[in-house]
Amino acid sequence: MGILDSLENSPAFKGALGQLEAAVVPVVLSEVLGNGSQGGLNAIVAKLQQAGFGEQVKSWIGNGQNLPITAEQLQQVLGSDTVKQLAARFNIPVDQLAKVLAQQLPTAVDHASPDGKLPHSA
Repeated sequence: MGILDSLENSPAFKGALGQLEAAVVPVVLSEVLGNGSQGGLNAIVAKLQQAGFGEQVKSWIGNGQNLPITAEQLQQVLGSDTVKQLAARFNIPVDQLAKVLAQQLPTAVDHASPDGKLPHSA
């Protein structure tokens, strides 16, 4: 195990990363899900469905357990350039940003659709 591996697994690093995620994730999600360059929640959902992730999206919107999406899959749908721009804007490594978005996006969509439907204004 190299020094970077041990650093990444250290509680201090994870704590700092957790603070970074807590501060940046809401802003990044609002950028992705809001009316930013991606066109809002409905546009993101449509992109995911068109890319073959309809089952995942359906699980996020509906009641029950949210199906996962990988960082790579999400980066493919959003576009590498978009993820790179967001990562640069918030000074976060691209792979870390994609990983966090993949973890948080299902929950964000789930919370935005409490009655099993996306809001029209999203």
